[in-house]
Amino acid sequence: MTLLFVNNWSLNKSKSKSTMNLKYKNNKLNTKMMAKKVVFGEESRKALVNGINSVADAVKITLGPKGRNVVLERSFGSPQVINDGVTIARDIELENPLYNTGARLLQEVASKTDLKAGDGTTTSTVLTQSIVNQGIKAVSSGVNPLALKRGIEKTCRFLIEEIKKKSKPCNGIEDIRNIATIASGGNDEIGRIISSAFEKVGQNGSTTVEESQSLQDEVDFTEGMELDRGYISPYFVKDMERQIAEFINPRILVTDKKISSVQELVPILEMIVKHKEPLVIIAEDVTGEALSTLVVNKMRGVLDVCAIKSPGFGERKKAYLEDISVLTGATFIAEEVGLTLDKIKIEQLGKANRVVVAKEACTIISDSTNQESVNKRIELIKKQIANTDSDFDREKGEERIARLGGGIARIKVGAATETELKDKKLRYEDSINSTKAAIEMGILPGGGSTLISLIRLIPSIQEKLEDEEEKLGASILAKAMEAPILQIAKNSGQEGEVVLDKCKKMEFGMGYNAATNSYENLLESGVVDPAKVTCWALENSCSIASMVLTTEALVVEIPEKNKTNSTDNMGDLPGENYM
Repeated sequence: MTLLFVNNWSLNKSKSKSTMNLKYKNNKLNTKMMAKKVVFGEESRKALVNGINSVADAVKITLGPKGRNVVLERSFGSPQVINDGVTIARDIELENPLYNTGARLLQEVASKTDLKAGDGTTTSTVLTQSIVNQGIKAVSSGVNPLALKRGIEKTCRFLIEEIKKKSKPCNGIEDIRNIATIASGGNDEIGRIISSAFEKVGQNGSTTVEESQSLQDEVDFTEGMELDRGYISPYFVKDMERQIAEFINPRILVTDKKISSVQELVPILEMIVKHKEPLVIIAEDVTGEALSTLVVNKMRGVLDVCAIKSPGFGERKKAYLEDISVLTGATFIAEEVGLTLDKIKIEQLGKANRVVVAKEACTIISDSTNQESVNKRIELIKKQIANTDSDFDREKGEERIARLGGGIARIKVGAATETELKDKKLRYEDSINSTKAAIEMGILPGGGSTLISLIRLIPSIQEKLEDEEEKLGASILAKAMEAPILQIAKNSGQEGEVVLDKCKKMEFGMGYNAATNSYENLLESGVVDPAKVTCWALENSCSIASMVLTTEALVVEIPEKNKTNSTDNMGDLPGENYM
């Protein structure tokens, strides 16, 4: 059978154009500067400390496997029961603007740790509170805050390097399960589900969390690269019952062009008919006589073909198309590099093992033929993620890695109530982030025991510091590193000082397991923390705490009092305010 080319088969829609004359008025806005309150010295630092303590006291009760919950009031809907440090911190707004500035600084610690490591927000909050409270006392007694800051920062840098040296690679599904269980607050079921998801999709795969209407937690796996675009025309459907078009070993054309003229496709279609292979076209769009020709020849049995719109928007669309090209081994036919469709060769078309196209989705399953190019592409995307501060760009980059890596696991969280559902979802997200961090930088003994073992190194650090006030900064950090284990013990109903004293006498790897209320080898019992989380918790807490210690003035807006003319509230009537 020969190809049939159709001209002007699609309907031409009439387009009406109308013009509107818009008039703009340049109105001068009456802006009024808000009055400011300025406080200095001791008063400014005390205000910051009060704000920090208000947030930290609410957050730290959630630390550890026996941490308590916090109930957050909502302006609409039912209150939310939360066990997630960063969510609690972000929700707190203090009435006093001076105190609220301190609260905002602690929120910054939690948010930055969450952004960089995905977990460890409560630990960083507890560390910051301890450093600030000790440091403010020292500054009040006449110690130079800049020297304290230098001592804290130098000690912090040294300890972070030691943490990296002590970390153990996260090997096997058991380590992943332990990390996920600990991060979720000791929920074994969450640990099991996340470990099975990571085992299925691999290190470069993606694990996402969605809300479900059911009562049970479920996991759906998607193999291959999944695109959120389906067939352009329903005439491409091959399986009427499932409303999909499935292709085995198809050729794949990838271009950023909008194809409307059939002449552009003639060389490609003739090659496809000659080689008797299926064809999947991924383009900006396929319209007009080009689409008509594809549909007619598909219905006549001349072509086994399907056209799909390219995924994404703007610059991200180009990146997605390049990803598809790398995965399938196709040449990306881009206008900006001078490539045209009418001069394409069969070798420039990509190949896949299987392509399944639905109404609003497409899955491309490829073999390992182009794995070397895929690995290089993944490394490039990882570098782009590392260099961005945008949460959205980071999320989309991780999605692209997952698509190239060959799998996506969707965890659908179910619960009996909306409150329980939101709490479980946050626990899943924390666990996934911790697992990723553990895979990246390794694991350490958990339960605050690593920080306790590092305290032994502080004297050797102090020997390298010439300034006595810098040495005091190192001592302040050493004391602060006791705070997490003290809080974990307190939340477990134990005497913190007793637990701390016993842990100080133990060798690295041994510590207190709050879940079982026993002292044991934490690595063997699965009580572990990601090294990346510990590093960022320590670094961010030292950074913000040092800023607070060197603060000498605080400027805040004075809230404007609400004016009212209501006689019910005995306010002044118009014309009665003579004073």
